[in-house]
Amino acid sequence: MSEDDATGVEADDEAADDDGPEPGVPEDVQRYDRFTKVDGAQYERVNDFLRERTYITAREWAIARLCADFRTETGVEMTKIGENLPELVPFMTDTYTPQAVNQARAAFEEKVTKAGATFLYGAMSDFFTADELDDLMYESTEVAKFLLEVEGVELTVEEELDAEDRISEVMRDVREASDELRHSGATCPNCGHEMTGDAKADD
Repeated sequence: MSEDDATGVEADDEAADDDGPEPGVPEDVQRYDRFTKVDGAQYERVNDFLRERTYITAREWAIARLCADFRTETGVEMTKIGENLPELVPFMTDTYTPQAVNQARAAFEEKVTKAGATFLYGAMSDFFTADELDDLMYESTEVAKFLLEVEGVELTVEEELDAEDRISEVMRDVREASDELRHSGATCPNCGHEMTGDAKADD
């Protein structure tokens, strides 16, 4: 990913004023620093960056991360996230109801599921060569790593190489499994019926 791309997300030309946390803000909210690398960035800039490279919006990305970080033994602290959203995420300016937080998280999960199914179908359907799949995985991994870095996750060179090796190994397993699947009977994911090569569609 180019340096220009990173700069476009990390800050706008004019940073917003930092007045510090408002009185009454919970201590764990004041300590939260996942999105400090995008201090001063406007929602539209972050959203445009994500929409060009992923299926998720800036709202869905931020709230999905918050739901993971503010999960307790009894569930996600939806009210805390919604009431303190502008304090938690620099590019979010409005508070959310617990219902709106839940809807954004559900939208994120649905898009990830559909994107995963789409990618795996492409990988398993023989549309791409092994080299083309490697290129796709490399580009996808670079975007994912950048988003993690924006969230404050620092990866060493060794960790990045190890992750890339593990992803390549998984993709080799996917290609091998897809070869077996295409040349043997498949099972319908909905009803469990075996779909053989000479099966005919129901009238």
